[in-house]
Amino acid sequence: QVQLVDSGGGLVQAGGSLRLSCAASGSIFSISAMGWYRQAPGKQRELVAAITSGGSTYYADSVKGRFTISRDNAKNTVYLQVNSLKPEDTAVYYCAAARTGAKSYDYWGQGTQVTVSS
Repeated sequence: QVQLVDSGGGLVQAGGSLRLSCAASGSIFSISAMGWYRQAPGKQRELVAAITSGGSTYYADSVKGRFTISRDNAKNTVYLQVNSLKPEDTAVYYCAAARTGAKSYDYWGQGTQVTVSS
């Protein structure tokens, strides 16, 4: 089992920045990839960024150039730096961990709210 605790959300103005954090514990050796999803009201949950155990990264087109995913192995923590925020980035952001590959996630954080005002 893997436990994930995500944090760092908040209320920011358009153009602002936040850094989301996801602390992992438990059987972290079994993790092949970590990702950040988001879900806005009335919309499906979408994968916005992911990083594999080998360091490869993925970004959704809507966040490329604005979001950066990174990890600190010593702290078992993954970060999502979100810059140049737009009102359409408003959502609950969830950290997730995959046991195999990077497309299907098995463990989830509790979510952190990001609200961007115009």
